[in-house]
Amino acid sequence: MTSTHLGKRSPLLLLSAARLVVVVAALLGPLGAASTAQADDADDKFLVTLKREGITDHVSQAHAIEAGHKVCEKLQQGMTPTDVAYDVLNSSSLPAYHSGYFVGASIAAYCPQYTPPPP
Repeated sequence: MTSTHLGKRSPLLLLSAARLVVVVAALLGPLGAASTAQADDADDKFLVTLKREGITDHVSQAHAIEAGHKVCEKLQQGMTPTDVAYDVLNSSSLPAYHSGYFVGASIAAYCPQYTPPPP
């Protein structure tokens, strides 16, 4: 079976990614606390979560962690998880499903206060 990179602007795929944000964030729960002492643990769990889902095409682990924190910054600035998933979709090589998963994993690891309520 060949892997295909699905269209970046597909509304149906984006909706799926947005739903995935909710599911992933709820299932993973908080992976770590905000304190510096637990930052490495949260980072490690975040990276394991991404790897388990097959999201390994980031430049480096440090880059993935930085991008995870950027998700939280965008949420703090008022973007919705769906908006952030769309931003990830358009600014990375991740397909829609992985974009939504990345946002959900970021929320669970670094800013669980932004976990969307279940539908």
